Amino acid sequence: MAHAPATDIFATLRAEVVACLRRLLPDLPDDALARVLVEPPRDASHGDMATNAALVVAKPARLAPQKVAADLAAALAKLPMVAEAAPAGPGFVNMRLRESFIHAQVPLLLRAGEAYGTSAVGAAIPVNVEYVSANPTGPMHVGHCRGAVVGDALANLLSKAGYAVTKEYYVNDAGAQVRALAYAAYWRYLQALGTTLTEEEYSAQVPGGLQYRGEYLIPVGAALQAEHGDALAPGARPAFTEDTLATVQRVAVRMMMAEIREDLAALGVEHDIFISELKLVQDGVADRAIAELSAKGLVYEGVLEPPKGKLPDDWEPRPQTLFASTKFGDDVDRPLRKSDGSNTYFANDIGNHADKIARGMRQLVQVWGADHGGYVSRMKAATKALSDGAVPLDVVLCQIVKVLKDGEPVRMSKRAGSYITLRDLIDEVGRDAVRFTMLTRKSDAQMEFDLTKVVEQSRENPVFYVQYAHARCRSVLRQAGDPAADALAEAPLDALTDSAEQALLRRLVAWPRVVEAAAAAREPHRIAFYLGDLASDFHILWNRGREDATLRFIQAEQPEATRARLALVAATATVIRSGLAVMGVTPVEEMR
Repeated sequence: MAHAPATDIFATLRAEVVACLRRLLPDLPDDALARVLVEPPRDASHGDMATNAALVVAKPARLAPQKVAADLAAALAKLPMVAEAAPAGPGFVNMRLRESFIHAQVPLLLRAGEAYGTSAVGAAIPVNVEYVSANPTGPMHVGHCRGAVVGDALANLLSKAGYAVTKEYYVNDAGAQVRALAYAAYWRYLQALGTTLTEEEYSAQVPGGLQYRGEYLIPVGAALQAEHGDALAPGARPAFTEDTLATVQRVAVRMMMAEIREDLAALGVEHDIFISELKLVQDGVADRAIAELSAKGLVYEGVLEPPKGKLPDDWEPRPQTLFASTKFGDDVDRPLRKSDGSNTYFANDIGNHADKIARGMRQLVQVWGADHGGYVSRMKAATKALSDGAVPLDVVLCQIVKVLKDGEPVRMSKRAGSYITLRDLIDEVGRDAVRFTMLTRKSDAQMEFDLTKVVEQSRENPVFYVQYAHARCRSVLRQAGDPAADALAEAPLDALTDSAEQALLRRLVAWPRVVEAAAAAREPHRIAFYLGDLASDFHILWNRGREDATLRFIQAEQPEATRARLALVAATATVIRSGLAVMGVTPVEEMR
Protein backbone atom coordinates (compact mmCIF):
# COMPACT_ATOMS: atom_id res chain seq x y z
CA MET A 1 0.00 0.00 0.00
CA ALA A 2 1.44 3.40 -1.00
CA HIS A 3 1.61 6.26 1.45
CA ALA A 4 2.24 9.94 0.98
CA PRO A 5 5.82 10.80 1.92
CA ALA A 6 6.50 12.80 5.09
CA THR A 7 9.70 14.21 6.49
CA ASP A 8 8.39 14.17 10.07
CA ILE A 9 6.06 11.31 10.84
CA PHE A 10 5.14 12.84 14.21
CA ALA A 11 3.98 16.07 12.57
CA THR A 12 2.14 14.02 9.95
CA LEU A 13 0.34 11.96 12.58
CA ARG A 14 -0.48 15.03 14.64
CA ALA A 15 -2.10 16.63 11.59
CA GLU A 16 -4.14 13.44 11.08
CA VAL A 17 -5.18 13.40 14.76
CA VAL A 18 -6.32 17.03 14.55
CA ALA A 19 -8.22 16.30 11.31
CA CYS A 20 -9.98 13.33 12.95
CA LEU A 21 -10.95 15.46 15.96
CA ARG A 22 -12.39 18.14 13.68
CA ARG A 23 -14.56 15.53 11.98
CA LEU A 24 -15.63 13.96 15.27
CA LEU A 25 -16.14 17.25 17.12
CA PRO A 26 -16.86 19.96 14.51
CA ASP A 27 -17.73 22.56 17.16
CA LEU A 28 -14.40 22.25 18.94
CA PRO A 29 -12.64 25.67 19.18
CA ASP A 30 -9.19 26.00 17.59
CA ASP A 31 -7.44 26.84 20.86
CA ALA A 32 -8.56 23.50 22.31
CA LEU A 33 -6.29 21.75 19.80
CA ALA A 34 -3.13 23.71 20.61
CA ARG A 35 -2.00 21.28 23.32
CA VAL A 36 -2.49 18.12 21.27
CA LEU A 37 0.74 16.13 21.18
CA VAL A 38 1.87 13.05 19.28
CA GLU A 39 4.96 11.45 20.80
CA PRO A 40 6.60 8.07 21.28
CA PRO A 41 5.01 6.23 24.21
CA ARG A 42 7.20 5.76 27.28
CA ASP A 43 6.85 2.00 26.89
CA ALA A 44 7.73 0.84 23.36
CA SER A 45 5.48 -2.19 23.80
CA HIS A 46 2.50 0.19 23.65
CA GLY A 47 3.18 1.07 20.03
CA ASP A 48 4.94 3.62 17.86
CA MET A 49 2.94 6.72 18.74
CA ALA A 50 0.76 8.03 21.54
CA THR A 51 -1.47 11.09 21.65
CA ASN A 52 -2.97 13.01 24.56
CA ALA A 53 -5.67 14.47 22.30
CA ALA A 54 -8.67 12.99 24.13
CA LEU A 55 -7.43 14.34 27.44
CA VAL A 56 -6.95 17.92 26.27
CA VAL A 57 -10.18 18.27 24.25
CA ALA A 58 -12.55 16.36 26.55
CA LYS A 59 -13.34 19.33 28.81
CA PRO A 60 -14.14 21.88 26.06
CA ALA A 61 -16.06 19.13 24.23
CA ARG A 62 -17.97 18.33 27.47
CA LEU A 63 -17.37 14.63 27.02
CA ALA A 64 -15.62 11.96 29.07
CA PRO A 65 -11.96 11.54 27.98
CA GLN A 66 -12.46 7.78 27.61
CA LYS A 67 -15.38 8.37 25.21
CA VAL A 68 -13.32 10.76 23.07
CA ALA A 69 -10.35 8.34 23.14
CA ALA A 70 -12.50 5.41 21.97
CA ASP A 71 -14.00 7.39 19.08
CA LEU A 72 -10.64 8.86 18.12
CA ALA A 73 -8.95 5.45 18.15
CA ALA A 74 -11.63 4.05 15.85
CA ALA A 75 -11.12 6.95 13.43
CA LEU A 76 -7.32 6.70 13.49
CA ALA A 77 -7.41 2.96 12.86
CA LYS A 78 -8.93 3.68 9.43
CA LEU A 79 -5.94 5.77 8.31
CA PRO A 80 -3.75 4.06 5.68
CA MET A 81 -0.53 4.53 7.70
CA VAL A 82 -1.99 3.18 10.98
CA ALA A 83 -1.97 -0.57 11.56
CA GLU A 84 -3.63 -0.40 14.97
CA ALA A 85 -5.03 2.26 17.32
CA ALA A 86 -6.39 1.68 20.81
CA PRO A 87 -7.51 3.84 23.73
CA ALA A 88 -5.37 3.61 26.85
CA GLY A 89 -5.49 4.86 30.42
CA PRO A 90 -7.50 7.98 31.29
CA GLY A 91 -7.64 9.33 27.75
CA PHE A 92 -4.59 8.45 25.66
CA VAL A 93 -4.58 6.71 22.29
CA ASN A 94 -1.70 4.42 21.30
CA MET A 95 -0.94 3.72 17.66
CA ARG A 96 1.14 1.19 15.79
CA LEU A 97 2.23 2.24 12.30
CA ARG A 98 2.37 0.12 9.16
CA GLU A 99 5.82 -0.99 8.11
CA SER A 100 5.24 0.41 4.64
CA PHE A 101 4.74 3.89 6.11
CA ILE A 102 8.02 3.64 8.05
CA HIS A 103 9.80 2.34 4.95
CA ALA A 104 8.52 5.29 2.91
CA GLN A 105 10.54 7.68 5.07
CA VAL A 106 13.93 6.13 4.25
CA PRO A 107 14.17 7.45 0.66
CA LEU A 108 13.31 10.94 1.96
CA LEU A 109 16.04 10.62 4.56
CA LEU A 110 18.65 9.47 2.06
CA ARG A 111 17.84 12.21 -0.44
CA ALA A 112 17.82 14.90 2.25
CA GLY A 113 21.20 13.78 3.58
CA GLU A 114 22.39 15.55 6.72
CA ALA A 115 19.61 18.12 6.25
CA TYR A 116 17.19 15.40 7.36
CA GLY A 117 15.55 16.50 10.60
CA THR A 118 15.78 20.18 9.71
CA SER A 119 12.50 21.72 10.76
CA ALA A 120 10.44 24.79 9.97
CA VAL A 121 8.92 24.91 13.45
CA GLY A 122 11.10 27.93 14.31
CA ALA A 123 9.51 29.91 11.48
CA ALA A 124 12.74 31.99 11.11
CA ILE A 125 11.98 33.78 14.40
CA PRO A 126 15.07 35.82 15.42
CA VAL A 127 16.62 34.21 18.51
CA ASN A 128 19.64 35.55 20.36
CA VAL A 129 21.69 32.88 22.12
CA GLU A 130 24.21 34.44 24.50
CA TYR A 131 26.74 32.05 25.96
CA VAL A 132 30.19 31.90 27.52
CA SER A 133 30.36 35.68 28.21
CA ALA A 134 33.20 35.03 30.64
CA ASN A 135 34.83 38.01 32.32
CA PRO A 136 37.95 38.78 30.23
CA THR A 137 40.14 38.40 33.30
CA GLY A 138 41.99 35.20 32.44
CA PRO A 139 42.08 32.07 30.29
CA MET A 140 38.93 30.03 29.71
CA HIS A 141 38.55 27.33 32.33
CA VAL A 142 36.66 24.04 32.45
CA GLY A 143 33.51 25.71 33.82
CA HIS A 144 33.44 28.08 30.86
CA CYS A 145 33.97 25.05 28.62
CA ARG A 146 30.70 23.42 29.59
CA GLY A 147 28.74 26.62 29.03
CA ALA A 148 30.48 27.15 25.70
CA VAL A 149 29.62 23.66 24.44
CA VAL A 150 26.05 23.73 25.74
CA GLY A 151 25.44 27.19 24.28
CA ASP A 152 26.99 26.38 20.91
CA ALA A 153 25.12 23.09 20.56
CA LEU A 154 21.88 24.77 21.62
CA ALA A 155 22.37 27.50 19.02
CA ASN A 156 23.04 24.83 16.36
CA LEU A 157 19.95 22.94 17.52
CA LEU A 158 17.71 26.01 17.29
CA SER A 159 19.08 26.70 13.81
CA LYS A 160 18.22 23.14 12.76
CA ALA A 161 14.73 23.64 14.19
CA GLY A 162 14.24 26.61 11.88
CA TYR A 163 15.02 29.65 14.05
CA ALA A 164 17.14 32.56 12.82
CA VAL A 165 19.89 32.35 15.43
CA THR A 166 22.48 34.93 16.45
CA LYS A 167 25.33 33.56 18.58
CA GLU A 168 26.44 36.30 20.97
CA TYR A 169 29.25 36.85 23.45
CA TYR A 170 28.61 39.66 25.96
CA VAL A 171 31.98 41.06 27.03
CA ASN A 172 31.91 42.07 30.71
CA ASP A 173 34.52 44.79 30.28
CA ALA A 174 33.12 47.24 32.83
CA GLY A 175 32.99 47.11 36.62
CA ALA A 176 35.04 45.84 39.53
CA GLN A 177 36.43 42.65 37.98
CA VAL A 178 38.09 44.35 35.02
CA ARG A 179 39.40 47.05 37.34
CA ALA A 180 41.01 44.25 39.38
CA LEU A 181 42.42 42.93 36.09
CA ALA A 182 43.95 46.34 35.38
CA TYR A 183 45.73 46.36 38.75
CA ALA A 184 47.05 42.84 38.08
CA ALA A 185 48.22 43.71 34.56
CA TYR A 186 49.87 46.84 35.89
CA TRP A 187 51.89 44.69 38.31
CA ARG A 188 53.16 42.63 35.38
CA TYR A 189 54.02 45.89 33.61
CA LEU A 190 56.07 47.02 36.61
CA GLN A 191 57.82 43.66 36.61
CA ALA A 192 58.65 44.11 32.93
CA LEU A 193 60.26 47.42 33.89
CA GLY A 194 62.35 45.68 36.57
CA THR A 195 60.57 47.03 39.68
CA THR A 196 62.16 46.34 43.05
CA LEU A 197 58.75 45.95 44.70
CA THR A 198 57.74 42.49 45.85
CA GLU A 199 54.36 41.11 44.86
CA GLU A 200 53.09 41.44 48.43
CA GLU A 201 54.33 45.03 48.72
CA TYR A 202 52.51 45.89 45.52
CA SER A 203 49.37 44.03 46.60
CA ALA A 204 49.27 46.06 49.81
CA GLN A 205 48.91 49.24 47.72
CA VAL A 206 46.05 47.87 45.58
CA PRO A 207 42.46 48.52 46.74
CA GLY A 208 41.20 45.09 47.79
CA GLY A 209 44.61 43.51 47.15
CA LEU A 210 45.99 41.78 44.07
CA GLN A 211 43.30 39.36 42.81
CA TYR A 212 44.79 37.86 39.63
CA ARG A 213 48.27 36.37 40.01
CA GLY A 214 48.46 33.87 37.15
CA GLU A 215 51.40 33.86 34.73
CA TYR A 216 49.05 34.51 31.80
CA LEU A 217 49.32 38.27 32.47
CA ILE A 218 53.11 38.37 31.95
CA PRO A 219 52.67 38.92 28.15
CA VAL A 220 50.26 41.78 28.89
CA GLY A 221 52.88 43.47 31.04
CA ALA A 222 55.48 42.99 28.31
CA ALA A 223 53.11 44.46 25.70
CA LEU A 224 52.48 47.52 27.87
CA GLN A 225 56.21 47.99 28.38
CA ALA A 226 56.87 47.65 24.64
CA GLU A 227 54.13 50.13 23.77
CA HIS A 228 54.56 52.73 26.51
CA GLY A 229 58.09 52.25 27.88
CA ASP A 230 58.16 53.64 31.41
CA ALA A 231 55.60 56.37 30.70
CA LEU A 232 52.89 54.63 32.77
CA ALA A 233 55.11 54.37 35.87
CA PRO A 234 56.52 57.76 36.82
CA GLY A 235 58.36 57.78 40.15
CA ALA A 236 59.04 54.92 42.51
CA ARG A 237 55.39 54.17 43.42
CA PRO A 238 52.65 52.75 41.20
CA ALA A 239 50.73 55.42 39.28
CA PHE A 240 47.12 54.52 40.00
CA THR A 241 45.58 57.37 38.01
CA GLU A 242 42.33 56.91 36.11
CA ASP A 243 44.03 57.56 32.78
CA THR A 244 46.78 55.02 33.49
CA LEU A 245 44.37 52.34 34.70
CA ALA A 246 42.08 52.94 31.72
CA THR A 247 45.03 52.44 29.35
CA VAL A 248 46.15 49.29 31.13
CA GLN A 249 42.60 47.95 31.27
CA ARG A 250 42.05 48.53 27.57
CA VAL A 251 45.21 46.64 26.59
CA ALA A 252 44.56 43.83 29.09
CA VAL A 253 40.96 43.29 27.94
CA ARG A 254 42.01 43.33 24.28
CA MET A 255 44.71 40.71 24.86
CA MET A 256 42.53 38.54 27.11
CA MET A 257 39.69 38.58 24.57
CA ALA A 258 42.12 37.61 21.79
CA GLU A 259 43.19 34.63 23.89
CA ILE A 260 39.59 33.74 24.72
CA ARG A 261 38.70 33.79 21.02
CA GLU A 262 41.63 31.47 20.30
CA ASP A 263 40.50 29.09 23.05
CA LEU A 264 36.93 29.11 21.73
CA ALA A 265 38.15 28.51 18.18
CA ALA A 266 40.11 25.49 19.43
CA LEU A 267 36.81 24.22 20.86
CA GLY A 268 35.04 24.86 17.55
CA VAL A 269 33.01 27.77 18.92
CA GLU A 270 32.57 30.90 16.82
CA HIS A 271 30.22 33.68 17.86
CA ASP A 272 28.45 35.91 15.34
CA ILE A 273 28.77 39.03 17.46
CA PHE A 274 30.66 40.35 20.47
CA ILE A 275 28.92 43.07 22.50
CA SER A 276 30.92 45.28 24.87
CA GLU A 277 29.32 46.15 28.20
CA LEU A 278 31.58 49.19 28.45
CA LYS A 279 30.45 50.49 25.07
CA LEU A 280 26.78 50.00 25.97
CA VAL A 281 27.37 51.98 29.16
CA GLN A 282 29.24 54.74 27.33
CA ASP A 283 26.48 54.90 24.71
CA GLY A 284 23.89 55.36 27.45
CA VAL A 285 21.94 52.22 26.55
CA ALA A 286 21.32 51.26 30.19
CA ASP A 287 20.25 54.81 31.12
CA ARG A 288 17.77 54.91 28.24
CA ALA A 289 16.38 51.50 29.24
CA ILE A 290 15.90 52.71 32.83
CA ALA A 291 14.21 55.85 31.53
CA GLU A 292 11.89 53.65 29.47
CA LEU A 293 11.02 51.56 32.53
CA SER A 294 10.50 54.76 34.50
CA ALA A 295 8.08 56.04 31.86
CA LYS A 296 6.09 52.84 32.40
CA GLY A 297 5.90 53.61 36.13
CA LEU A 298 8.27 50.77 37.05
CA VAL A 299 11.12 52.78 38.64
CA TYR A 300 10.79 54.51 42.03
CA GLU A 301 12.74 55.73 45.03
CA GLY A 302 12.25 53.45 48.00
CA VAL A 303 13.77 51.55 50.90
CA LEU A 304 14.16 47.79 50.72
CA GLU A 305 13.40 45.47 53.61
CA PRO A 306 16.50 44.15 55.40
CA PRO A 307 17.85 40.78 54.20
CA LYS A 308 16.23 37.77 55.81
CA GLY A 309 18.24 35.93 58.44
CA LYS A 310 21.23 37.47 60.23
CA LEU A 311 21.44 41.19 59.53
CA PRO A 312 24.81 42.27 58.01
CA ASP A 313 26.80 44.66 60.22
CA ASP A 314 27.00 47.29 57.48
CA TRP A 315 23.32 47.22 56.53
CA GLU A 316 21.31 50.37 57.00
CA PRO A 317 17.98 51.44 55.56
CA ARG A 318 18.49 54.05 52.84
CA PRO A 319 16.56 55.34 49.85
CA GLN A 320 17.46 53.66 46.56
CA THR A 321 16.41 53.80 42.94
CA LEU A 322 14.49 50.56 42.50
CA PHE A 323 12.95 48.58 39.65
CA ALA A 324 9.53 47.15 40.52
CA SER A 325 10.50 43.63 39.52
CA THR A 326 7.95 42.07 41.92
CA LYS A 327 5.26 43.12 39.42
CA PHE A 328 6.77 40.53 37.05
CA GLY A 329 7.24 37.58 39.40
CA ASP A 330 10.48 38.49 41.23
CA ASP A 331 10.58 38.11 45.02
CA VAL A 332 11.92 41.63 45.78
CA ASP A 333 12.36 44.87 43.88
CA ARG A 334 15.91 45.45 42.64
CA PRO A 335 18.31 48.41 43.01
CA LEU A 336 19.37 50.21 39.83
CA ARG A 337 21.83 52.73 41.29
CA LYS A 338 24.73 52.44 43.73
CA SER A 339 25.25 54.91 46.57
CA ASP A 340 27.64 56.89 44.35
CA GLY A 341 24.96 57.25 41.67
CA SER A 342 26.55 54.81 39.19
CA ASN A 343 24.64 51.90 37.70
CA THR A 344 24.42 48.57 39.46
CA TYR A 345 25.51 45.49 37.54
CA PHE A 346 21.81 44.68 37.16
CA ALA A 347 21.14 48.07 35.57
CA ASN A 348 23.88 47.47 33.00
CA ASP A 349 22.42 44.04 32.33
CA ILE A 350 19.05 45.63 31.70
CA GLY A 351 20.81 47.74 29.06
CA ASN A 352 22.25 44.55 27.51
CA HIS A 353 18.80 43.00 27.19
CA ALA A 354 17.24 46.22 25.93
CA ASP A 355 19.92 46.30 23.22
CA LYS A 356 19.05 42.77 22.10
CA ILE A 357 15.36 43.63 21.90
CA ALA A 358 16.15 46.84 19.97
CA ARG A 359 18.15 44.76 17.48
CA GLY A 360 15.00 42.81 16.64
CA MET A 361 15.46 39.67 18.71
CA ARG A 362 12.15 38.00 19.52
CA GLN A 363 13.43 35.26 21.81
CA LEU A 364 16.40 35.41 24.16
CA VAL A 365 18.28 32.33 25.34
CA GLN A 366 21.21 32.60 27.74
CA VAL A 367 23.57 30.03 29.21
CA TRP A 368 24.80 30.85 32.72
CA GLY A 369 26.76 29.15 35.44
CA ALA A 370 24.65 27.59 38.18
CA ASP A 371 25.98 30.16 40.65
CA HIS A 372 23.89 32.76 38.79
CA GLY A 373 20.64 30.89 39.48
CA GLY A 374 19.45 33.58 41.91
CA TYR A 375 19.74 36.15 39.13
CA VAL A 376 17.24 34.49 36.79
CA SER A 377 13.96 35.86 38.19
CA ARG A 378 15.08 39.51 38.18
CA MET A 379 16.42 39.29 34.62
CA LYS A 380 13.26 37.62 33.37
CA ALA A 381 11.26 40.36 35.09
CA ALA A 382 13.30 43.09 33.41
CA THR A 383 13.00 41.48 29.97
CA LYS A 384 9.27 41.07 30.37
CA ALA A 385 8.94 44.72 31.42
CA LEU A 386 11.12 46.01 28.57
CA SER A 387 9.24 44.06 25.89
CA ASP A 388 5.76 44.24 27.41
CA GLY A 389 5.89 40.47 27.64
CA ALA A 390 6.55 39.99 23.92
CA VAL A 391 10.15 38.69 24.18
CA PRO A 392 10.65 35.65 26.43
CA LEU A 393 13.98 34.98 28.16
CA ASP A 394 15.04 31.37 28.71
CA VAL A 395 18.04 30.75 30.97
CA VAL A 396 19.96 27.47 30.83
CA LEU A 397 22.06 26.87 33.95
CA CYS A 398 25.25 24.80 33.82
CA GLN A 399 26.53 23.05 36.91
CA ILE A 400 30.21 22.67 37.75
CA VAL A 401 32.50 20.11 36.15
CA LYS A 402 34.98 18.12 38.22
CA VAL A 403 37.98 16.97 36.20
CA LEU A 404 39.42 13.59 37.13
CA LYS A 405 42.06 11.24 35.78
CA ASP A 406 41.73 7.57 36.66
CA GLY A 407 39.13 8.64 39.20
CA GLU A 408 41.41 11.11 41.01
CA PRO A 409 41.09 14.93 40.93
CA VAL A 410 43.45 16.61 38.47
CA ARG A 411 45.92 19.20 39.73
CA MET A 412 45.36 22.83 38.81
CA SER A 413 46.99 24.46 35.80
CA LYS A 414 50.38 26.01 36.51
CA ARG A 415 49.83 28.76 33.99
CA ALA A 416 46.41 29.83 35.25
CA GLY A 417 47.47 29.46 38.85
CA SER A 418 44.15 28.32 40.30
CA TYR A 419 42.15 26.25 37.84
CA ILE A 420 42.21 23.88 34.87
CA THR A 421 42.10 25.74 31.56
CA LEU A 422 39.99 24.89 28.56
CA ARG A 423 43.16 24.54 26.51
CA ASP A 424 44.51 21.98 29.02
CA LEU A 425 41.37 19.91 28.46
CA ILE A 426 41.51 20.08 24.66
CA ASP A 427 45.23 19.29 24.57
CA GLU A 428 44.64 16.23 26.76
CA VAL A 429 41.69 14.53 25.00
CA GLY A 430 40.86 16.49 21.83
CA ARG A 431 38.07 18.85 20.86
CA ASP A 432 35.48 16.27 19.81
CA ALA A 433 35.79 14.25 23.00
CA VAL A 434 35.40 17.44 25.06
CA ARG A 435 32.32 18.61 23.17
CA PHE A 436 30.56 15.26 23.11
CA THR A 437 31.26 14.49 26.76
CA MET A 438 30.01 17.90 27.92
CA LEU A 439 26.63 17.02 26.36
CA THR A 440 26.25 13.59 27.97
CA ARG A 441 24.56 15.03 31.04
CA LYS A 442 21.75 17.53 31.44
CA SER A 443 23.37 20.94 31.91
CA ASP A 444 21.97 21.52 35.41
CA ALA A 445 23.41 18.22 36.69
CA GLN A 446 26.93 18.15 38.11
CA MET A 447 29.46 16.32 35.95
CA GLU A 448 32.64 14.36 36.47
CA PHE A 449 34.92 14.58 33.43
CA ASP A 450 37.40 11.73 33.67
CA LEU A 451 40.23 12.28 31.22
CA THR A 452 40.91 8.55 31.05
CA LYS A 453 37.35 7.43 30.43
CA VAL A 454 36.54 9.92 27.66
CA VAL A 455 39.22 8.41 25.40
CA GLU A 456 38.55 4.82 26.43
CA GLN A 457 37.51 2.51 23.60
CA SER A 458 34.59 0.79 25.30
CA ARG A 459 30.82 0.68 25.23
CA GLU A 460 30.80 2.66 28.47
CA ASN A 461 32.26 5.66 26.64
CA PRO A 462 29.43 7.30 24.63
CA VAL A 463 31.90 9.30 22.51
CA PHE A 464 33.57 6.11 21.28
CA TYR A 465 30.31 4.17 21.05
CA VAL A 466 28.63 6.65 18.68
CA GLN A 467 31.76 7.28 16.61
CA TYR A 468 32.31 3.52 16.32
CA ALA A 469 28.79 3.10 14.95
CA HIS A 470 29.49 5.69 12.26
CA ALA A 471 32.87 4.13 11.45
CA ARG A 472 31.22 0.70 11.10
CA CYS A 473 28.58 2.18 8.77
CA ARG A 474 31.27 3.75 6.63
CA SER A 475 33.26 0.51 6.57
CA VAL A 476 30.23 -1.39 5.21
CA LEU A 477 29.53 1.28 2.59
CA ARG A 478 33.16 1.40 1.44
CA GLN A 479 33.15 -2.37 1.15
CA ALA A 480 30.08 -2.03 -1.10
CA GLY A 481 31.79 0.59 -3.26
CA ASP A 482 30.13 3.64 -1.63
CA PRO A 483 26.80 3.44 -3.52
CA ALA A 484 25.12 6.80 -4.19
CA ALA A 485 22.34 7.87 -1.85
CA ASP A 486 19.93 8.32 -4.79
CA ALA A 487 20.53 4.75 -5.89
CA LEU A 488 19.95 3.40 -2.38
CA ALA A 489 16.80 5.53 -2.08
CA GLU A 490 15.28 3.35 -4.80
CA ALA A 491 15.94 0.12 -2.90
CA PRO A 492 12.83 -1.89 -1.93
CA LEU A 493 12.84 -2.29 1.84
CA ASP A 494 10.54 -5.30 2.16
CA ALA A 495 13.54 -7.45 3.11
CA LEU A 496 13.97 -5.49 6.37
CA THR A 497 11.77 -7.73 8.49
CA ASP A 498 13.99 -8.60 11.46
CA SER A 499 13.06 -7.00 14.77
CA ALA A 500 16.51 -5.36 15.07
CA GLU A 501 16.14 -3.84 11.60
CA GLN A 502 12.67 -2.57 12.44
CA ALA A 503 13.88 -1.06 15.72
CA LEU A 504 16.66 0.77 13.90
CA LEU A 505 14.23 2.07 11.26
CA ARG A 506 11.89 3.43 13.90
CA ARG A 507 14.76 5.12 15.70
CA LEU A 508 15.92 6.79 12.48
CA VAL A 509 12.56 8.27 11.53
CA ALA A 510 12.18 9.71 15.06
CA TRP A 511 15.09 12.11 14.44
CA PRO A 512 12.99 15.09 13.23
CA ARG A 513 10.83 14.88 16.35
CA VAL A 514 13.93 14.67 18.57
CA VAL A 515 15.23 17.89 17.02
CA GLU A 516 11.99 19.77 17.60
CA ALA A 517 11.48 18.48 21.14
CA ALA A 518 15.08 19.18 22.19
CA ALA A 519 14.90 22.69 20.73
CA ALA A 520 11.61 23.43 22.48
CA ALA A 521 13.02 22.21 25.80
CA ARG A 522 16.37 24.02 25.27
CA GLU A 523 18.09 20.70 26.01
CA PRO A 524 20.90 19.82 23.58
CA HIS A 525 21.92 16.84 25.71
CA ARG A 526 18.90 15.04 24.23
CA ILE A 527 20.85 14.82 20.96
CA ALA A 528 23.69 12.95 22.67
CA PHE A 529 21.19 10.62 24.32
CA TYR A 530 19.43 9.95 21.02
CA LEU A 531 22.69 9.23 19.22
CA GLY A 532 23.65 6.82 21.99
CA ASP A 533 20.38 4.95 21.52
CA LEU A 534 20.76 4.98 17.74
CA ALA A 535 24.31 3.64 18.02
CA SER A 536 23.09 0.91 20.36
CA ASP A 537 20.40 -0.16 17.86
CA PHE A 538 22.99 -0.29 15.09
CA HIS A 539 25.56 -2.25 17.12
CA ILE A 540 22.84 -4.76 18.08
CA LEU A 541 22.04 -5.30 14.41
CA TRP A 542 25.74 -5.58 13.57
CA ASN A 543 26.18 -8.26 16.20
CA ARG A 544 23.05 -10.09 15.04
CA GLY A 545 24.64 -10.32 11.59
CA ARG A 546 27.72 -11.97 13.09
CA GLU A 547 25.51 -14.59 14.71
CA ASP A 548 23.04 -15.03 11.84
CA ALA A 549 24.50 -14.97 8.30
CA THR A 550 21.10 -14.08 6.81
CA LEU A 551 21.27 -10.68 8.55
CA ARG A 552 24.66 -9.66 7.21
CA PHE A 553 24.61 -6.36 5.37
CA ILE A 554 26.32 -7.57 2.20
CA GLN A 555 25.29 -10.90 0.63
CA ALA A 556 26.37 -11.49 -2.95
CA GLU A 557 23.62 -14.04 -3.54
CA GLN A 558 20.91 -11.65 -2.27
CA PRO A 559 21.34 -8.38 -4.22
CA GLU A 560 17.94 -6.87 -3.35
CA ALA A 561 18.30 -7.63 0.38
CA THR A 562 21.81 -6.22 0.23
CA ARG A 563 20.55 -2.98 -1.33
CA ALA A 564 17.88 -2.68 1.35
CA ARG A 565 20.39 -3.20 4.15
CA LEU A 566 22.88 -0.81 2.58
CA ALA A 567 20.08 1.79 2.48
CA LEU A 568 19.54 1.19 6.18
CA VAL A 569 23.27 1.51 6.90
CA ALA A 570 23.55 4.70 4.83
CA ALA A 571 20.53 6.17 6.60
CA THR A 572 22.09 5.40 9.96
CA ALA A 573 25.38 7.06 9.01
CA THR A 574 23.48 10.08 7.70
CA VAL A 575 21.48 10.61 10.89
CA ILE A 576 24.58 10.16 13.07
CA ARG A 577 26.34 12.85 11.03
CA SER A 578 23.29 15.09 11.29
CA GLY A 579 23.26 14.72 15.06
CA LEU A 580 27.00 15.17 15.45
CA ALA A 581 26.77 18.37 13.38
CA VAL A 582 24.34 19.78 15.93
CA MET A 583 26.79 18.84 18.69
CA GLY A 584 29.70 20.35 16.77
CA VAL A 585 31.52 17.01 16.63
CA THR A 586 33.32 15.66 13.56
CA PRO A 587 32.31 12.09 12.59
CA VAL A 588 35.15 9.63 12.07
CA GLU A 589 35.51 7.45 8.99
CA GLU A 590 37.39 4.68 10.78
CA MET A 591 38.55 3.94 14.30
CA ARG A 592 42.29 3.95 14.85
